[in-house]
Amino acid sequence: MKIKNVEIFKMYCKDAFGWAPIGCRVHTDEDIYGDGEAALGYGIGSSAAFGMIKDLSSLVIGMNPMDTEVIWDKLYKTTFWGQNGGPVVFAGISALDTALWDIKGKALNLPLYSMLGGKKRDKLRTYASQIQGGFGPVHEWQKSPEDYANISKKCVALGYDAVKIDFLSVAPDGSFLTNEMRKGLLLPYYLHLIEDRVAAVREAIGPEVDIIVENHSNLDALSAVQVAQAIEKYRIFFFEEPNTPTPKTLKYIADKTSIPIANGERIYSRWQYAPYFENMSIQVAQPDIGTCGGITEAKKICDMAYVYDVAIQAHVCASPLGTPVALALEACIPNFCIHEHHLVNLHQYNKNLCIHDYQPENGFFSVPDLPGIGNEYSEKAIKEALEYCNVTT
Repeated sequence: MKIKNVEIFKMYCKDAFGWAPIGCRVHTDEDIYGDGEAALGYGIGSSAAFGMIKDLSSLVIGMNPMDTEVIWDKLYKTTFWGQNGGPVVFAGISALDTALWDIKGKALNLPLYSMLGGKKRDKLRTYASQIQGGFGPVHEWQKSPEDYANISKKCVALGYDAVKIDFLSVAPDGSFLTNEMRKGLLLPYYLHLIEDRVAAVREAIGPEVDIIVENHSNLDALSAVQVAQAIEKYRIFFFEEPNTPTPKTLKYIADKTSIPIANGERIYSRWQYAPYFENMSIQVAQPDIGTCGGITEAKKICDMAYVYDVAIQAHVCASPLGTPVALALEACIPNFCIHEHHLVNLHQYNKNLCIHDYQPENGFFSVPDLPGIGNEYSEKAIKEALEYCNVTT
């Protein structure tokens, strides 16, 4: 079997606030194809990821798609910028690698979890993610402590026993808080703003539901410690992206709080994860399969984390293609912690991108049994893509 051509597309999602996932479809000479995604469909960088997949695709034409390790090493070692690359390089590698695993599973008639060693669990505990923006088909910013309490109770009523919230996204009037307000030692106003919201959520959902505090790296080491110490008493499950990650600053934060620290959305490849594992500054690693180097690399990161007793929660903010891939990986590893169900998975514009819409039941996900990764892009989504190219020999 040989790779014949690679289609690349930047998705179009109407009324989706800049949401534009970057996908690819790798075709073989045996009419088996696989889909993959570069998880840079938000923020700035999707156009670069589109170009990166295009450039990398020319290197794999004619190769055997079953040789995932050989191809991964070629993309990493022979591209100059691959070694110690950042999100764009690794997102491109991730998309192609995921598509190759999809082909491999379809060719062998095996689901991804079987190829990764077999699943250790059939059901995966799941949390409602980013609910400061609501948790339903419409994006609605939460403002008052009562809003945060009510949206958390809504999620608990849906069966979730864990929620994740960025408590410092917006001001009480609904305006966005700027980064300048969140750096250095915080004014008492902002500490009270966060604590009032956290306290309201804890009181509303009781002691048996976990609270995950999201921060999107918007604090620095000083203010992150302030926040962590202010909210420790509310039994926080983990504190995600407390600052822009570096091994030393994250270690500084971890040493000054009893709350487990989670990070990984902005850490790419096993080489970048290594110093965080070695200094124990991360207790929950969050590799994104769409940006860390794909399935091949994510499994290696999870295995490395296990050596250091670090738990894993795959970061998942993508089209519905990303959900079954993360579930399959998390089902196999011994150090799985919890699965992320991002609010974007409830929005119809995102659901339309793929042929399957996987959703949890009562706060738990089942692992799909379909051959390959368990999902693919819809023909409608590909046809309506904002950008499209086809790489051939």
